[in-house]
This record gives sequence, C-alpha cells and structure tokens, in this order.
Amino acid sequence: MAKVLYKPVGMVVSVIGGLAASFLFRRVWKVIGGETDAPRATQRRRSWGEILVAAALQGALFSFVKALVDRVGAVSFARATGAWPGDE
Repeated sequence: MAKVLYKPVGMVVSVIGGLAASFLFRRVWKVIGGETDAPRATQRRRSWGEILVAAALQGALFSFVKALVDRVGAVSFARATGAWPGDE
C-alpha cells in the first residue's frame, strides 16, 4: 500500500531532483568550462574531449542528485507514514 501512496510523491520529488541536477550541472560547468552552456555532441567546433567530459560530468551529477533526492524522499515518507515506500 505504501508503494501506491508514494508514487505521486516520488514523481514530484523526481521532478524537483531533475531541476536541481540541471541547475547544479550548469553551475559546475560554468566553473570548469568557463562558459554557461555545456557542449552538445552536434556542435562541430567542440572537441571530443569537451563533449565527453561534459557528458560524463552531467551523468555523474544527475545520478548523484537522483540517488540523494530519492533517498531523502523515501526516508521522509517513512517518517511521516511509518511505512517504507520501496523494497525492504
């Protein structure tokens, strides 16, 4: 039952996490790359190195933020309801 109740909460938490991860990546890339926009794979003037570093960093940050937000959401839900929303 807890899993069903947690679904809408989890969706909202995931959206917030995605927005936070995007914001964090833009800030980190600005510090590392000196630009506000990270390179895209289809930009001809960008090197393979720039593109791959940006992709790896973005993936790592998104995974980190997703794990953090999912765990905080699950723990908060469990504290509020007394039921763990995921697998025991």
